[in-house]
Amino acid sequence: MAEPKARIRKFLVVIDKTPECQVALRFATRRAQHTGGRVTLMCPATPGEFQQWRGVQEIMKDEAHAEAEALLHAAAKTVNDLSEQDWAQLRHDLGNQRALGMSLDAGGHLTHGFRHNISGKMFDQRSYGTDPESGLVDYAALREQAREFRPLIIIAGYSAYPRLINFATMREIADEVGATLMVDMAHFAGLVAGKVLTGDYDPVPFAQVTTTTTHKSLRGPRGGMVLCDADLAPFVDRGCPAVLGGPLGHVMAAKAVALAEARTPDFRDYARRIVENSRALADGLLRRGVRLVTGGTDNHLVLLDVSPFGLTGRQAESALLQSGIVTNRNSIPRDPNGAWYTSGVRLGTPALTTLGLSGAEMDDIADVIATVLRATTPLTATAKAKYVLDADVAAASRQRCADLLAKHPLYPGIDL
Repeated sequence: MAEPKARIRKFLVVIDKTPECQVALRFATRRAQHTGGRVTLMCPATPGEFQQWRGVQEIMKDEAHAEAEALLHAAAKTVNDLSEQDWAQLRHDLGNQRALGMSLDAGGHLTHGFRHNISGKMFDQRSYGTDPESGLVDYAALREQAREFRPLIIIAGYSAYPRLINFATMREIADEVGATLMVDMAHFAGLVAGKVLTGDYDPVPFAQVTTTTTHKSLRGPRGGMVLCDADLAPFVDRGCPAVLGGPLGHVMAAKAVALAEARTPDFRDYARRIVENSRALADGLLRRGVRLVTGGTDNHLVLLDVSPFGLTGRQAESALLQSGIVTNRNSIPRDPNGAWYTSGVRLGTPALTTLGLSGAEMDDIADVIATVLRATTPLTATAKAKYVLDADVAAASRQRCADLLAKHPLYPGIDL
């Protein structure tokens, strides 16, 4: 399986170019000691290792000193105390670098330039959205926006966009304006590794920088990876170790297991079934009159617009949780309720697929969701958080969920 091996090598290039990171990895794997339920990293074993580790400490000390001086100059104790004028000065000092990312309400992520996130403060940032009618990315409009704005970085990827992104087109747009294409595939990395997203929909061959978590659909422990072109590796390496936490041996071992699993035929079958289940769930909701953003799905998630039920996303999320279904509220394009209360609810099928649920059971879940939403009303005409849910409906829904889970135990053979 040459292609996954090539991707792994591409990632290791980044790490292998940083001696400090190699040392940290070696310490974690060779010197981890389990004590009292916590992992404690022991001291370096050899003089050479000790010298390298001291080098890591000095780098981190220099970074901390530079940050402290900058904060002192701005009369701030932490970065949270910085004013908009302070951030404007920092952007100026960094050359007013520009970033163009997918807007939060269109399905992008907080880290793609949202104003409250550090990505929206360190860059002169603009967002691209979706077509008002279809809810899909408008590549022609995005191209015109990039030509006018001339960003240094174009950020692609999503956390709540239920369709596919054409990364070949995104790279064409980036090349045309001299931008670097960065793709955040954290949410759909499992579909990439599982060969569900291929060709123009696989970001790795097109993005100069690709970031991902190792959890979510990749189904590993919490953590992350950065893949990049060789010429960008020295720049990516500068972030290590200054912005990383302690290297934990058991987490690195779990990542190795997850990445090994991602190369197996079973994982490909899992990835394929994720999308099948997502489409089955979407179809079941549509048949019951639930409005879906973009009218369906092509990936692992389904985004509901709950405003036709007279609810906010927060009310719908809470009512569903009370009924035995864990979801999360989410913005929808041009959301009138903002990012806190929202008008949407996001659903995903990786966990259900891992448990072994299939299409017919997705239809049952769709029925539970639609039933609960219809039985929920706002507490008052102006309420955005408080709601009233029919108690009998909630109890019946919890029982239906329990029955489904009983057929697919989390750990078969273990009595919990």
